[in-house]
Amino acid sequence: MSTGPVLGASAAHGTGTGTGTRLGWAAADSWTMTRRELMHWAREPAQVAVGLVFPVMMMLMFGFLIGGGRGVDGDFTAYLVPGMLAMTMAFGLEATMLAVTQDLGKGVIDRFRSLPMASGAVLVGRSTADMLQSAVGLTVMIAVGYAMGWRWHHGTAAFLAAVGLLLLLRFAMLWVGIHLGLVAGKPELVQAVQILVWPVGFLSNAIAAPGSMPAWLGAVVEWNPLSATATAVRGLVGSPGGTGGGSWAAEHAELLAVAWPVALIAVFFPLAVKRFRGLSR
Repeated sequence: MSTGPVLGASAAHGTGTGTGTRLGWAAADSWTMTRRELMHWAREPAQVAVGLVFPVMMMLMFGFLIGGGRGVDGDFTAYLVPGMLAMTMAFGLEATMLAVTQDLGKGVIDRFRSLPMASGAVLVGRSTADMLQSAVGLTVMIAVGYAMGWRWHHGTAAFLAAVGLLLLLRFAMLWVGIHLGLVAGKPELVQAVQILVWPVGFLSNAIAAPGSMPAWLGAVVEWNPLSATATAVRGLVGSPGGTGGGSWAAEHAELLAVAWPVALIAVFFPLAVKRFRGLSR
């Protein structure tokens, strides 16, 4: 894959050594890498469309075909939509991991590391582009949920706070995906991670209420980071299944919805950076 036109500005660094100049170069390099990822959208529209349509199909299937609101009191659609939003943000891990392994497999990252560019630009570009794509996907999911009848009842500020929690979960899973992608190194190994990600994703309260499960399983489900975000979002927007479910995890879901992603970022961000720096040139 050609990277020349995209990296033209990055490779044109001067010889200044000031802190401001170095920060400016780092920002320019990071934006160049972000543009490189965004250009894939235009070049591969089918892949982008599939990435947007698949979670929408999942939500429609659970809402109209498969879902039955097991253990859910009230409107199942209002319960389901926040859960599916959280699940989509969590499953973004797979897209990030796949993109990283593809770049590694094609030798693209090795080429970037050989160029006179800021060392962190590759990771910053990846994370920025993936967050922008996730924001677009989240907007589409919210629009579909609205069309299905989902509404938020506690005002714009609470709704934006809910969106912020969802994006925070995605940002945490992004760094998990980058680290796992750098460790795996091959796109084929992404399937092995998918085998683990999907059960963990469904071992949550995204679709069914923990109260409908055996007590021990319901307790595990409530402590799932995805469940914390889904419960917090439901509480913020006034959907059934929000905070106040009785258990400590349900009562403090908003706290956990922040604490879990922050903890994941604290662990996997330094691991990803260390792994990236340790790649052979």
